[in-house]
Amino acid sequence: MPEPSIRVAVAGDEEALAVLDRATWSTLHAVSPPPEGPFFDERHVPQDYLVAEADGRVVGYIRIARATPLASNAHVLQIQGLAVADEARGQGLGRALIRAAAEEARSRGARRLTLRVLGHNAPARALYASEGFAVEGVQPEEFLLDGAYVDDVLMGRKL
Repeated sequence: MPEPSIRVAVAGDEEALAVLDRATWSTLHAVSPPPEGPFFDERHVPQDYLVAEADGRVVGYIRIARATPLASNAHVLQIQGLAVADEARGQGLGRALIRAAAEEARSRGARRLTLRVLGHNAPARALYASEGFAVEGVQPEEFLLDGAYVDDVLMGRKL
């Protein structure tokens, strides 16, 4: 696969992002039901997404958005989704998207970047830790997924 480029999403990416989202959905990282319906809506707007593209195809995305609507929390952005197409895995694309998200967050004036990751998602936790994210809290057994209780791990880093 050629070197992907990373850019801010545009409305025209919606179908490709929806297809990628459905293809990568798993209870390893998702607490909500499988995605259906439109990818973008009033809470999920194109400018919140960075898209990785290779050979004219969307092969990954990361979503960064305000952690809360509070003015006192405006300096914090949160990673609220990350997906990499199966054929693009193992090539550093997730890491590139995280780094691009950190740069984008800085350019938007953020001082911190946070995320939530499921406790059983060891590969994602290791990737985030290798990019400077530290565990800042754990909500034990926060979710019931596939008959098992799963921790919600809160991670963050300064920018």
